[in-house]
Amino acid sequence: MGSQLGSAGLTLVNSLINIYLFLLMLRFLLQASRADYYNPLSQTVVKITQPVVGPFQSFLGPVAGRFDLATLAAGFVLKVVSIIAIFMVIGIGMPPIAGLLIAGIAALANAILKIYFFAMIVMIILSWVAPNASHPAALLVMQLVEPIMAPVRRVIPPLGMIDLSPIVVFIAINLIDGLVVGSLIRAAGISGALVGL
Repeated sequence: MGSQLGSAGLTLVNSLINIYLFLLMLRFLLQASRADYYNPLSQTVVKITQPVVGPFQSFLGPVAGRFDLATLAAGFVLKVVSIIAIFMVIGIGMPPIAGLLIAGIAALANAILKIYFFAMIVMIILSWVAPNASHPAALLVMQLVEPIMAPVRRVIPPLGMIDLSPIVVFIAINLIDGLVVGSLIRAAGISGALVGL
């Protein structure tokens, strides 16, 4: 019974860390896509993640251009430290450094792909039910996915009322997730559940 409770506790802690990592990567992607910083949802994400990102900003500096290195570093360190902590609690000891670094990269990539996956679903639903929605959440989703949709639309323009670009992006997300992230997890030698799958 005690071991089951301990396992459930570790699963819960790992899930909460993955949710926080999801928010950190959302902050990173909102900056990269130049989404509206003053959107209430953007502000909420910044406020929730600032306690972890702040210390990294003090030595990596503020955001320069589109890529927020402090947020990326914060997500990476958070995930690596959480994997070490879980290994120590389980009693396995310190995992190999190379495996840890690869697992950290896989976790960031996994979180980014999941954000795009869910954002694409929301965008498709919005395009059916409320194509001209002006809700802050709807505007943020559109701003988030536009940088990955625009290049695909240039290659595959809409056919009348039918836009095939979301299907192409979905396939690309699944391929990258399966091939790249899957390969990284196997190379890390660390359970996919710990990485964030």
